Amino acid sequence: MNSPRTYQTPAIVIKKTKLGEADRILTLYSPTLGKIQGVAKAVRKPKSKLSGHLEMLTYSQVTLVRGKNIDTIIGSQTLNAFLAVKNDLSLLSCALYMAEIVSQFTPAETEDSRIFELLLHSIEQLSQADDINRLLRYFELHLLHQAGYRPELGKCVLCGKAPMTGINSFAPSAGGILCPSCQRLGRHYGYSISWDGLGIMHFLQDGGWESVNVTPIDTTVLNEVERILRSYIRHLLEKDIKSAAWLDSIRHDSAILRLAD
Repeated sequence: MNSPRTYQTPAIVIKKTKLGEADRILTLYSPTLGKIQGVAKAVRKPKSKLSGHLEMLTYSQVTLVRGKNIDTIIGSQTLNAFLAVKNDLSLLSCALYMAEIVSQFTPAETEDSRIFELLLHSIEQLSQADDINRLLRYFELHLLHQAGYRPELGKCVLCGKAPMTGINSFAPSAGGILCPSCQRLGRHYGYSISWDGLGIMHFLQDGGWESVNVTPIDTTVLNEVERILRSYIRHLLEKDIKSAAWLDSIRHDSAILRLAD
């Protein structure tokens, strides 16, 4: 049976690109269709009825018409605009980072409702979470798991032995932990990770958000986990996440303002 020419799906706008004088190509993430693209014609014109419903990071019910090369968006109704996130630069930078790594790690038109739910839930939590950095690390680890790149934290990826108490290493090229003996072999470059850092990565990777959100985590350890995950994501994608630089800049400026108060 042929697919209907017109179809609808709930979706989050995770990327937008200008096309011509007034159009845009939008990348959407849908719970049933995965990552899809559609052209929104004349959406950049001031009187466009669609523009408000197709802004970056907006969660909408979208109507599309199938095309030969790319589908066309003909209707959209906002389900959640995430205004609290968009009105706060710090939260907005985090949401854009989440959207970009989802876009980078997911193939086109491959359904994964768990990635959709992770993205939707994480953006919702940005304005409610006790610690935004904790939410970002939780998001990264769970996205990596769903995308098929779950890091091995329970044993050395070369010899299979359990990590030793103290300092171990995380090797991005090996996909996980190296014990001190295997690190000395020099086959993979490893970043040192403390026993506390490894424990927190385990907790974030295997725990549910409800427990993660209320468990105190030392800021220094979270920063260590961030360094490890940034290096792993960079290795997997073979490039930096563009929005991470803006996220870091916003965080740096916020820290300066807090010191000045």
